[in-house]
Amino acid sequence: MDPRLTPANDRVAASFLQGQVQAERFVEGERRQVTQSFADLLRRPDGARDRQVLFGEDVQVFEQTGNYSFVQAAKDGYCGYVLSTALGEVPDATHIISARSTHLYQAPDFKSPDHIALSFGARVAVAHEEKKFFELTNGLWVPKPHLRPVDHPFQDPVTIAQLHFGSPYLWGGNTVWGLDCSALVQAALVACGVECPGDSDLQEQALGRDIPADAPLQRGDLLFWDGHVGFMVDADTLIHANVHHMAVAYEPVQPAIVRIEAQGDGPVTARKRLG
Repeated sequence: MDPRLTPANDRVAASFLQGQVQAERFVEGERRQVTQSFADLLRRPDGARDRQVLFGEDVQVFEQTGNYSFVQAAKDGYCGYVLSTALGEVPDATHIISARSTHLYQAPDFKSPDHIALSFGARVAVAHEEKKFFELTNGLWVPKPHLRPVDHPFQDPVTIAQLHFGSPYLWGGNTVWGLDCSALVQAALVACGVECPGDSDLQEQALGRDIPADAPLQRGDLLFWDGHVGFMVDADTLIHANVHHMAVAYEPVQPAIVRIEAQGDGPVTARKRLG
C-alpha cells in the first residue's frame, strides 16, 4: 500500500484497513476542517512537508500525538500530520475562493480590519448576504466577487492554471503563495470538478488517456516527466510550476522538453488528454 494514501501508522489505522495492515488499534476517525489559511501536511511529526491543506478543507483525524494530528485529506486521500491547532469544527462549505486570493474582513467594509488571507481554492461557509459582501459562519466577511458556489465548478482547467501565473515555486506547496507542479494541476482540475491526486506520479496513473506520440497537442493536454507535470496552453506552449523559473511560468514546449531532459530529468514519460 502507498503510505501517502494509507491512513495507518504503527499505532493506529482506519477501521476499513482492519485485516490489511497491522496496528495497535483501528478507529473510524473524526471529521475536522482546516481553520487557518493553510496547514502543512507533514511526513511525520516535525518532519518534512509533503503537501498543504487549505482553509475549509476536510480531513479525517485518526490520532492526536503531541501537538500533531494524524489525518487523511478528503480532497485526495493524502495522509500525514498537521498541527492540531490548525483544525477545528466548521460547517460544510458552500463556496470556494475563486479569486487568486482574498481577505476575510471584520465588517462588510473594505476599510475594516482584515483577519486572514485565503488562497484560491479555500472553502468557506456563507451565512448571510449584504450588498457587496458575504458574511461567513465564523462572523467574518468576504467580497462577493471572490466567491463561487461549490456546486458551480469551472469549465477550463488551463484558465485556472493561468490564474496562478507568477506564483512562486514551493516544493509541497498548494497555495498561490507557493506551489509545485502537481499542486498546480490539482488546483486546476479540482476547481473544475475533476478528482485529482496530489503527486505527479499518481496523476500520471490516474488522469486522462494516452495521446499517440505523433498526435498534435492541444489546450488542456498534460505532459509528464519523472517527477514533473505541466499543462498545454495551446499546441506549442506549456504552463507549469517549475524550479528553472522558480515560479508558475509559460514556456515553449519543445525547448522545455529539451531543457528538462538536458538538466537530468529525462524525457517525457506520458502525454495525456482529459475527457
